[in-house]
Amino acid sequence: MAVKGLGEVDQEYDGSKLRIGILHARWNKTIIEALVNGAKAKLLALGVKEENIIVETVPGSFELPYGTRGFLKNQFEKGEPLDAVIPIGVLIKGSTMHFEYICDSVTHKLMDLNFQLNIPVIFGVLTCLTEEQAEARAGLIEGKMHNHGEDWGAAAVEMATKFKF
Repeated sequence: MAVKGLGEVDQEYDGSKLRIGILHARWNKTIIEALVNGAKAKLLALGVKEENIIVETVPGSFELPYGTRGFLKNQFEKGEPLDAVIPIGVLIKGSTMHFEYICDSVTHKLMDLNFQLNIPVIFGVLTCLTEEQAEARAGLIEGKMHNHGEDWGAAAVEMATKFKF
């Protein structure tokens, strides 16, 4: 099974004038840290200034939709609006239906926020069947997969520059 990244972009995007938020869950700390670092590295590589990458946390993935809305509102009220936000979480299947309910709810609510808030909300939530799958997708297993956080950073810059309201 091959999992690929974003693929080729239609052009290079300049993130130097963007403010990008990263809101991450605190569950699965090692995996989350790798994903956040991957997203930040890609944002920096695409020209986003370090001081314009704002990072905030919430307890878990279930809190990402509400937290995203509050994060954006707080930044706007401070006079420092964001151009895109990347909610980052990791959900790993356990032995109950909890996983399915959380995945479904978080996915739908994050998608809805794109349209409610008129800002790109990048889906940065890994939904994995095993911890090994999550580690691989965070780039923590050498030679297995790439860090998906990089894809999310690239998507944030592309969406914020290409479709600015």
